[in-house]
Amino acid sequence: MYRRAYVLLVGVATVMGVLAIGTAISVGEGLRDPEGFLGPAWVRLPMLVFGALLLDMLPRALWQGKGKFPMMKQVVIDRWKSHWNRERITLVVMGIVCFYITYVCYRNLKSFLPQVYDAKFDRPLDLLDQAIFFGNEPAVVLHTVFGTSVMAFALSLIYLWFLPMVPLLLTGWLIWSKNISYGYWFATSQAIAWSLGTASYYALPATGPGFAYPWRYTELAHTPTTDLMESLSYGRVAVMWGGVDGVQSVAAFASLHTAITLLVALMAQYTIRVRWVHWVLWVNFGLTVIATLYFGWHYVADDIAGIVIAVLAFYLGGLASGQKFDRHGLSSHPTTTTSKVPVERD
Repeated sequence: MYRRAYVLLVGVATVMGVLAIGTAISVGEGLRDPEGFLGPAWVRLPMLVFGALLLDMLPRALWQGKGKFPMMKQVVIDRWKSHWNRERITLVVMGIVCFYITYVCYRNLKSFLPQVYDAKFDRPLDLLDQAIFFGNEPAVVLHTVFGTSVMAFALSLIYLWFLPMVPLLLTGWLIWSKNISYGYWFATSQAIAWSLGTASYYALPATGPGFAYPWRYTELAHTPTTDLMESLSYGRVAVMWGGVDGVQSVAAFASLHTAITLLVALMAQYTIRVRWVHWVLWVNFGLTVIATLYFGWHYVADDIAGIVIAVLAFYLGGLASGQKFDRHGLSSHPTTTTSKVPVERD
């Protein structure tokens, strides 16, 4: 059953690659590898895998080996043989490589957006926001409710946590999920979500209220999110008009912060039994939605679209990885229990 997820992972990465290359040629640009929080991809991807492998092996070896090298060595050998089989290695390599291709293409296609189809829907989305909030601007309402100082720093931390969260959780799910099908589920859903998010940028291009109407946010305390927004704003102008060799990362519809944090919460709800983890990730999702509106990253419609993307990606990834959903929708049962796809039991 895992082959459907395998094919879908490769298919999404291939389609995104073709679209990115074709768009780059049409606008006369080259593809770029945007750097993450650990540096360029060729550095951070091996670091993530090696770091997760070290975290998997070292504490186990120290605890079970009782500090004695021969015993520690045997623990590592046993763990490698029992956990790091061919299926696990295939999952980790395919998951990380396909996600990397999909994400890099997403960043490039997002960067090319102003050259292909510049922002046009900020005003309609803003009017819709005000209609939903009975004539008020969502950001102003949130600033009144939560204040503009202490809560600004708290929500900034939540919003920026997203940056390291994505690669860390992807790596963790691929390596530590006891059921291999759950690793394929997570990786496939991630690839689908980022590709659908890319399509939404081109379907309804907008910059977001914080960029279209910056005067609404001048009362907010200066936080790291403020610096990020200013950097993205300058970067957009530099790339569009200054011929700077880089990527621009401004696009509002849909909210990928909302989509990915919801997707992670759903994955935890279905694949992790520890309840406090569920609560942490659901709270993280809720606060992330608030942060998108509070700082002006997104309109309400962007967050709604992000929720739709998450649910679609979650369900399609589940079907591709062989999950059978309960009628009540609270858990799932792995069906990938053939001899070719070993499933670890609790």
